[in-house]
Amino acid sequence: MRILSILFLVLLAVSCKSPEARRPVSQNSGSYVDESVERNKEMIAQEEDYIKQVMGENIDTEYLSSADGFWYYYNDKSTDSLNIETPEFGDVVVFDYSISSIKGESIYAEGEKPTREYAIDQEKLFTGLRQGLKLMKKGETVTFLFPSHKAFGYYGDKQKIGSNVPIMAKVTLHDIKEEPTKETNN
Repeated sequence: MRILSILFLVLLAVSCKSPEARRPVSQNSGSYVDESVERNKEMIAQEEDYIKQVMGENIDTEYLSSADGFWYYYNDKSTDSLNIETPEFGDVVVFDYSISSIKGESIYAEGEKPTREYAIDQEKLFTGLRQGLKLMKKGETVTFLFPSHKAFGYYGDKQKIGSNVPIMAKVTLHDIKEEPTKETNN
């Protein structure tokens, strides 16, 4: 009976132990994310080198570099000294655009995309074009060269532009309509 009592006390002591957390079978170190970041950096560098190579082949064109990570040149630049306004948040712009490959092969020809009205930074538009419109003045035509991450990125446009494709967009800004609150304050 004494052995049974000792055995009972040992079982009681072992069963009162607090539960231990289970360890995962496998542990991920985050290396997949690190590898993805490195792949994207390499892809962006290759696209930028390709764009710079194409720009180098067009020595007659004066390319400008934007602070937002794309390049552009003026087809028609405003020479009107009174035309100094560029669109700001909330302004509605009216514009046309065409899209081609960086080499100039047409993807969406001029007139294929309808004239568009866009409220600056308040509607959906691909990143590069959204940033590029803010650099333009009424009546100007500008050609932008966008790396894929500034264009349609990984998903493309689900129609004619594939995954990770750098593009060239020729944009004509027809009008800038000030945000309604600005017009009433002036």
